Amino acid sequence: MLFSRRRFLIASAAGAAASTLPIPFTPGIAPARAQAPTVVVATDPAYATLTQRGYNRRFTARPQRIHVPTSTEEIRLAVEAAVRDGLRIAVRSGGHGFENFVDNDRTQAIIDLNRMGAVYWDETQGAFSVDAGTLLGTVYERLDGFGVTVPAGICKGVGAGGHIAGGGYGPLSRQLGLMADHLYGVEVITVGKDGTATTVLATRDGPNADLLWAHTGGGGGNFGVVSRYLLRSPGSDGGDPALALPKSPGSMLNTRLILPLLDEESFVRLLGNYLAFFERHSAPGDPFTALYAPLMIKPGIVDSEILVLLNADGPDAPARFDEFVAAITAGVGAALIQSPLQRTGYADTVANVYYAAGMPGFRVKAKSAYLRKAYSTEQLRILYRYFADIRFLGESQLEFMPFGGAVNAVAADATAAPARDSFMKMLIHAAWRLPGDDERFVGWARETFGELYAETGGVPVPNAANGGSYINYPDPDLADARWNTSGAPWHELYYGANYDRLCAIKARWDPNNVFQHGLSIGQ
Repeated sequence: MLFSRRRFLIASAAGAAASTLPIPFTPGIAPARAQAPTVVVATDPAYATLTQRGYNRRFTARPQRIHVPTSTEEIRLAVEAAVRDGLRIAVRSGGHGFENFVDNDRTQAIIDLNRMGAVYWDETQGAFSVDAGTLLGTVYERLDGFGVTVPAGICKGVGAGGHIAGGGYGPLSRQLGLMADHLYGVEVITVGKDGTATTVLATRDGPNADLLWAHTGGGGGNFGVVSRYLLRSPGSDGGDPALALPKSPGSMLNTRLILPLLDEESFVRLLGNYLAFFERHSAPGDPFTALYAPLMIKPGIVDSEILVLLNADGPDAPARFDEFVAAITAGVGAALIQSPLQRTGYADTVANVYYAAGMPGFRVKAKSAYLRKAYSTEQLRILYRYFADIRFLGESQLEFMPFGGAVNAVAADATAAPARDSFMKMLIHAAWRLPGDDERFVGWARETFGELYAETGGVPVPNAANGGSYINYPDPDLADARWNTSGAPWHELYYGANYDRLCAIKARWDPNNVFQHGLSIGQ
């Protein structure tokens, strides 16, 4: 059966039922301000479910307690209590972290934001308020009620918390930029030198602008606990919610293109055509920025699938689709299978084409890179060799996600996310079921990535061809001299020249380094 990331992320009905949290919360308007956060300990029925919320089954924490707040004040009280008791804190939003930054044996207190799911118009701030625990599917649904949207991710089960703090991108980013480009403010619980937890509001044109900037790509778990984000695009005065964010597309074209059983020459030609096409069409304002077409390749039998999403508001959308298909299939000696091309409203596209929520329960190792230039033929052949290996047939996949466009219209230091000159994002997503396969699959991912970037020390050190890596796809190997022999520090790959500024902000707002993880700022 052909594989797609959509199917990878959809849990079975039984699995979805098992992952339903025992402490429900229905997102809507701002919740009432409670004063006593719920605390779950190992003897409570909810404990097992809450500790299993993480995406990567390789890692599970056994904290002394889990705080489940419903308001900003409850978060503050939870942070203060954990600091007072000397417990190491980790924060969980949607639970989609690829690494063990929350789920590790050092975590003693988890602040789980699954009940923080409100989305509403904040009249005082003139912006949409989005609780950090809100899932992206809910964000899209609530905002579309006002006729507006944001360029957030395609996975509806991802939480806003870490997604936005890491910069955030999705199907509309080539037209609208990163999520960070539409962030007006952030509410954060920080911890001072004396251990006091304080709620801080940081806005674009108001107080504490440095703390806001740090959350436009600095990554989650670094500066404090985000309770909510305030969304308003530059250029809006905040007077009208219908004008505060980009207008939702009227309709979108969508289909799936499948080229099964690719041999090496067909693989090289298809992927070469695909990368060349998006490299040509990566400038801000290019007509093809309306196109988002991620390519997914399954190992073992080298099936390839392209999900096509095209903003159809313009009159030339069908012609652009035809041009895209002709360009990527030119000279490819494999039969193309295309599902019917559909035109659906934006809300229907999000509901039925964006990836559904669900935690599939796989064990995972991820490697990512930004591309400033297309891969060489030699690099394409390296990828084919590793992905043609039938020993890794299963749930793993190689993904390419179009980037650039409006993202590249912003200066690299305007936000903490520095990737403003790339055209593509690559992800090696090794996934398997059995603990006994950990070493084999992790080794495969490391070897693939290391050989792909052998000329730059096994990692995508920023240069004319490489744009570094994406902090929302974290990889501690970049900080390990066994796998990164380039001499470039890990933070250069994630933050570039923005890192020193991030360290200064970290020192100001988290002087005791309360918030830390495997790739935290300042370590």
